[in-house]
Parts: sequence; structure tokens; C-alpha cells
Amino acid sequence: MLLALSTWPEIEAFLQRSKTVIVPIGSNEQHGPTGLLGTDWLCPEIIAHEASKRSDEVLVAPTFNVGMAQHHLAFPGTIFLRPSTFMAAIGDWTRSLGAHGFEKIYFLNGHGGNVATIEAAFSEIYAEYSFRKERCPFAMKLKNWWDLDGVNALAMRQFPVGHGSHATPSEIAVTQWGYPDSIKTAEYEPRIAPTGPIREALDFRARYADGRMGSDPALATPEKGGELVKQAVVSLIKDLAAFAGEARV
Repeated sequence: MLLALSTWPEIEAFLQRSKTVIVPIGSNEQHGPTGLLGTDWLCPEIIAHEASKRSDEVLVAPTFNVGMAQHHLAFPGTIFLRPSTFMAAIGDWTRSLGAHGFEKIYFLNGHGGNVATIEAAFSEIYAEYSFRKERCPFAMKLKNWWDLDGVNALAMRQFPVGHGSHATPSEIAVTQWGYPDSIKTAEYEPRIAPTGPIREALDFRARYADGRMGSDPALATPEKGGELVKQAVVSLIKDLAAFAGEARV
């Protein structure tokens, strides 16, 4: 079930049987010469939407599709939020869902650069209640889609060499499966990109001229993406059910 394609009475009815919701979250940033700019939000959205097709207990909120990507700004098309803006937006997003009665808010993340700020946003929200000596009426959980059970192990079997850490063949493969009409190709030189530190935008562009880090996206195929999505969906439904079933003490 997708929140954006539902009416308010349908969401009110859903809350009678479940108080858990998924928020896909990612980033709109360059992913090398062939990776879609939306890769980091498309991957969690694709997986969450597939999970919603397989379980009536899965409700997916609109995707939070802009995140922490300042180091990619030297590449056209990147859009980012500074940490303070990102944290404020997560807070308002979460409080809105909590105000309706959602008690378990599950953020499925597609961008490693988001992690520290999302966790800081969670801490800020919880701190508000702690200072007031009140119980927070909802719990939040962050999960990277590649950390879902079995997903990273599968990616390492699929891509034992050239996986890298940015514009990876696994994330490119997931978008190829989800959007087969948007597959791009290119000749990479070098085949496997260099790797190293991440700092500010001009330093990043100087170190990684085409935007990749340690990866060979040419290894990606829609078929491998489908395998990753299948594994991720099974694990997501299980992880979501465990989160939903956590007892309030």
C-alpha cells in the first residue's frame, strides 16, 4: 500500500490494523557516467514498493529523495540538503506521521552519506521527549537496503571484483531492473575506478574524474538487480515485522 496513492480514510483504516510505515530515503546525486542521479533514492523505493505488493501490512510513505551529497556538487544534477536542513526535515516528516498515530517509523536508506545525520536527527527527536520527561509515542529505525539480511552477501557473490563503494554495480543493477528503459552504457577508463577519501566537492571531482569510486558499473545487469530486489524484499518484510512486533515496555 502506498500512502501517496491512498485517501485519508484508507490510511485511517490502515491504522486500525497496523501502526508501522516505511519511509524510503536516499539522495539525488551523480553516480558516474551511467548511473541515474536518483539511484540512491530509487533503490530503497523500488524495494519498498515491491514489498508493499507482497504484503498487506506494508505501507510505504512518499520517498525522501534528497539527502547529504555536498561532495557530489561538482557534477551537474546533484541536489543536497545541508545537515541542519536535513535533520529539520526528517524531524517534521517523522512528527507528522507520529501525530497520525504511527508508532513504528522505518527508514529504508539508500545512501551511506545519510547515516550519521539521520541518526543524529533521531537523537534530537528523542531528546525533546527526554528533556520533558515524556515517553516518545513512536520509535524510529534506520536500515540501509544493502544491510538487509543476505543482500550484501549476494552482491559480493555477484560482483567479487569491481564492486567498490560508489556507483556500484549492485545499486546500478537494481535501478536497471526497476527502470529497464533507462539503462545507460559507456566505456570506462580505467575499468575499475580509483578509491580514497571523501571531502568537499572540488576535491572529489579531482580525485574521481567520472564520479565512480572503486567500482565497475559495467558488471551490472537487470537480472542481477532482480535477484538483489527479491532477496531485499524478503528480508525487509521480515525485518519490518520484527520492528512492528517490538513490545512497548
